[in-house]
Amino acid sequence: MQLDPAPQVLYVEDDRINIVLMEEVFRRLTGWQLVCVESGAEAMELLASQPLPSLLLIDMNLPDTNGLALFQQVRALPRCAALRCVALSADDQVEQVQAALQAGFGDYWAKPIDVTRFVGLLRKALPLK
Repeated sequence: MQLDPAPQVLYVEDDRINIVLMEEVFRRLTGWQLVCVESGAEAMELLASQPLPSLLLIDMNLPDTNGLALFQQVRALPRCAALRCVALSADDQVEQVQAALQAGFGDYWAKPIDVTRFVGLLRKALPLK
């Protein structure tokens, strides 16, 4: 899987419905590319071998790991030290959100996503040039 030079979002999500929704959101956005993987292992492989995305969206509950553990693995890669990472999860309990932000996530966005709000957060996080 090769990433293009356009601003990219790598989305780590195991739920096909959420992936389809996100693909539909990105079809309507101009100037962005979405790449989806369904496990932490796939994300790590891509991050180690391909050009880095502009933003990494991590679901907090994955089949092979959890979002916090994946985030720590990502940060352990020197090339990913400055990569913007956002947690995206249906688990929006205060403790979960605080743990993610304290771990170093740039933000925590709740699911189910409100498309208008999501697009606004995306554009705020990484404005197009």
